[in-house]
Amino acid sequence: MNTRVAIIGIIVQEQDAVEQMNAILHDYNQYIIGRMGIPYREKNINIISVAIDAPENEIAALAGKIGRLKGINVKTAYSGVISHE
Repeated sequence: MNTRVAIIGIIVQEQDAVEQMNAILHDYNQYIIGRMGIPYREKNINIISVAIDAPENEIAALAGKIGRLKGINVKTAYSGVISHE
């Protein structure tokens, strides 16, 4: 199985979506390297970055599920690092 390292950038504008987002991230915890969240109180948003090492289809599925939540925007940046396991 080939895996890639990527960063998923998440902007949360609707606090009601946080619980659903966390549940989705939990479902993919086996692939998550690390996660950093920054509350930007002045703008009433949260900025989250998730470092992940997973098959490309799993990265896309995770980003897609989170991106479908109301009030959340997602972008993914892939590295050129591909592991052959």
